[in-house]
Amino acid sequence: MTKYADLAERVIEGHGLTDEEAYSILDASNDDLLPLLHAAYSIRKQYFGNKVKLNMIMNTKSGLCPENCGYCAQSIISTAPIEKYAMMKKEEIVAGAARAAELNAGTYCIVASGRGPAKRELEIVIDSVKEIKSKHANMTVCACLGLLKPEQASRLKEAGVDRYNHNINTSASHHESITTSHTYEDRVNTVDLVKQSGISPCSGVIIGMRETKQDVVSMARSLNAMDADSIPVNFLHAVDGTPLGGTNELTPLYCLKVLCLFRFINPTKEIRISGGREVNLRSLQPLGLYPANSIFIGDYLTTEGQESDRDYQMLKDMGFEIDLEPLAKEPVSV
Repeated sequence: MTKYADLAERVIEGHGLTDEEAYSILDASNDDLLPLLHAAYSIRKQYFGNKVKLNMIMNTKSGLCPENCGYCAQSIISTAPIEKYAMMKKEEIVAGAARAAELNAGTYCIVASGRGPAKRELEIVIDSVKEIKSKHANMTVCACLGLLKPEQASRLKEAGVDRYNHNINTSASHHESITTSHTYEDRVNTVDLVKQSGISPCSGVIIGMRETKQDVVSMARSLNAMDADSIPVNFLHAVDGTPLGGTNELTPLYCLKVLCLFRFINPTKEIRISGGREVNLRSLQPLGLYPANSIFIGDYLTTEGQESDRDYQMLKDMGFEIDLEPLAKEPVSV
């Protein structure tokens, strides 16, 4: 039995990784990668079997954002040539949910740029969610609208929003290197707020923004402490015109080690390979599904994703099944 297999068994029994164990995953030799992936898969299989959740994003408002996030093509400081538009109409958002259902995406993500939703934008989302739920009762609806106020979170819950995404993006110590228009605590407080409202919290990270390995371990531990149900792991797709444009720190092998780390530290949580999957994992994308149990299908916010047919073929070739079960309230062993 390899040291990683033994560590995985102990994690399933309730062991929390020490710092030494966490860094041993990120620093694993390439010769140890397959045993590490196998160990991560044993944890993933314990809680999620051989199933993969599919998610689809609808970018309902693009650009026009007053925030100065260094990775984002939609921020006020970005000069990237992206499409910019105000909040979509309800009919367009509802039509997106129908498209998600056609693609077998169990989770439909309604995303809007900005610091937080304006009154009109919130009303559009609420009306849209009510209609989506009337047509697709088993679909998990996730909203990502920025910082929230308590009454806004309550209204989203009442409308039928199952999950709310608000990424921490990076570690507390690295946050000011990425953005100064809001604080790390602002993001954590929003996640806490949606939890208090009864909405499932989704929060994740972006890897490859000039952070250290200590930052990566800190991110994984922070999300464990926040008890985020779903953890999107993005790998920076550097866009020209943003402060992080031209950054190219990642290799496919390192990305796989990061996914394993997040599985070991957050064994019962949905780990989703998110933005930058195609450009950073490249030909090793299939291996990412040994630690992760969820992917986005279709395009991202301002960058293109892999063709849906190729994703379906990847899942079929690897023997995985698409998970169409409604949002589970508690993780269970399978």
